[in-house]
Amino acid sequence: MKKLLIFNTGLLLMLMSIFMGCQWGVEPIHLKGFAQGTYYSVKYYDRQNRNLQVAIDSLLDDFNKTASIYDETSIISRINRNEDNISLNDDFKQLYAFAMEVSRQTHGAFDITVGQLVNTWGFGNEKRQTITKEKIDSLLYCVGYDKIELKNDKLIKQYPCIKLDFNAIAQGYSVDKIGMFLDALHIDNYLIDIGGEVFAKGNKKGKPWKVGIELPANHKEQHRQVITTVSLHNMALVTSGNYRKYYEENGKRFAHTISPQSGYPVDHGLLSVTVLSRTAAMADAYATAFMVMGMEQSIDFLKTHKDTEAFFIYQKSDSIYTCSTEGFKQLIIE
Repeated sequence: MKKLLIFNTGLLLMLMSIFMGCQWGVEPIHLKGFAQGTYYSVKYYDRQNRNLQVAIDSLLDDFNKTASIYDETSIISRINRNEDNISLNDDFKQLYAFAMEVSRQTHGAFDITVGQLVNTWGFGNEKRQTITKEKIDSLLYCVGYDKIELKNDKLIKQYPCIKLDFNAIAQGYSVDKIGMFLDALHIDNYLIDIGGEVFAKGNKKGKPWKVGIELPANHKEQHRQVITTVSLHNMALVTSGNYRKYYEENGKRFAHTISPQSGYPVDHGLLSVTVLSRTAAMADAYATAFMVMGMEQSIDFLKTHKDTEAFFIYQKSDSIYTCSTEGFKQLIIE
């Protein structure tokens, strides 16, 4: 019996060695493209060596028909125009469900009804308007996640002036959709990146995927630098910050992150936040919410939400500091 056990163990090790050799004998496939106003990058290992560029491009193009405010024929654009007889697909319903969950959890720090505010400040699909306190106060009437409802497959608005904006969750959701597509093809090792919003599954030739976190720049043209690197396995990582998308007027910087509560761009010491979560859509939404909430309130929130981790970069007295949750610290490798 002992000899038989030794033989079977040796055979198992030999088969495992052959399998791993076959798995990592293939070269990674790296696809690049442009979608949702930014780049995308998909790296994966496929024993069938399939090039999925056309399929992924098609998937992303189709998703624009749901969530892009820049596509006048999209579902969200038609809703914002208050059209009748709009058929809501599964992607829209799922986006809505994710958004409402994060809105409730963050008490409105994340809110997809900020469309009017985003456009007024010039960060949407309309030209920036002249800002006055009276204008912002009037627009807040059109903001509030509790002013919309999904009922009988129809989105009901409390006021016609309400406009939706999925930009703070759509890219993350797109990452998840590509991941589900690769999963369906039994591709188990991949790294998906859409504009810095990342999901990693499996590993890279037996080693964890590595993802860098960018140091916030003082201006848009500044060379990108990595402040730290993390090991990523079966998790999403999304960074939100105000150092790339902003404008300056009369010596004051206006960031693209708009507070749904005040109606104004956020103005605090938090430069960026990187969130780890189970899906890229949720990480995307929470990253935006934390930028609105600020670091201290976000840290208090994370104490009771153990399934989410975060890494903060903030400025104090002209110096830059970092702070992270314990779970995030364990993934930092550089």
